[in-house]
Amino acid sequence: MLDIKERYTKEVKPHLTKQFNYKNDLQVPRIVKVVLNMGLGEATSNAKFIENGVKDMVTIAGQKPVINRAKKSIATFKLRKGMPVGVSVTLRGKRMYDFLAKLIYISLPRIRDFRGLSNRSFDGRGNFTVGIKEQLIFPEINYENVDAVRGMDITIVTTATTDQEAHALLAALGMPFKKQPVQQQ
Repeated sequence: MLDIKERYTKEVKPHLTKQFNYKNDLQVPRIVKVVLNMGLGEATSNAKFIENGVKDMVTIAGQKPVINRAKKSIATFKLRKGMPVGVSVTLRGKRMYDFLAKLIYISLPRIRDFRGLSNRSFDGRGNFTVGIKEQLIFPEINYENVDAVRGMDITIVTTATTDQEAHALLAALGMPFKKQPVQQQ
């Protein structure tokens, strides 16, 4: 599999330095962490649902997730304070780069009718979030063992100060963004 960290140091870093005229190597944006978050709202009625969500997250991320619990009770959702409502994983270092390579080159192309990721998913501070509708796009998930289709959010946190810098970083790493239509005047 392609090593994203090696590609970053050899190709992307010099390209970004030239494109944005950085004077120092530490100004060049880099990826800090990748956060995977899976909401499991149905876990309030079924305790087995949270176990299966944890199992799927371990399979996808290769790391045990943290179980997120409700901060306060909400009667209309039949939710009590302290009940599990989701799981999340923060990936750094080698696991982060391995996951990004798997996401970019294997999982995203497996999405049905995939035409690229939205360019508007940046938060204004250089971080990129993408929502995945089903965990089945990851090749590690065995289709026979899936009890329910679960979605997740994947947030890529960068040191970029603007969305343009973060977009250039992720595009240079191979993130498949939608092509912008040419504006006619």
